[in-house]
Amino acid sequence: MSAENTFDKLAGKAKEAAGKATDNERLQAEGQTDQAQAGVKEKVEDAKGAVEGIKDSFNK
Repeated sequence: MSAENTFDKLAGKAKEAAGKATDNERLQAEGQTDQAQAGVKEKVEDAKGAVEGIKDSFNK
């Protein structure tokens, strides 16, 4: 997991917590969305790494 994704997840959790604490559904939803986007980015990075590994194994 990259540092950027970790930061995005933590920022999303903070937004979600702030939304819950202030009873702000919009802020809470934004936090959940930020966390989901960070998770998707992480999965894409993992897939890229797997493809690179397969590509490298064919180039040997």
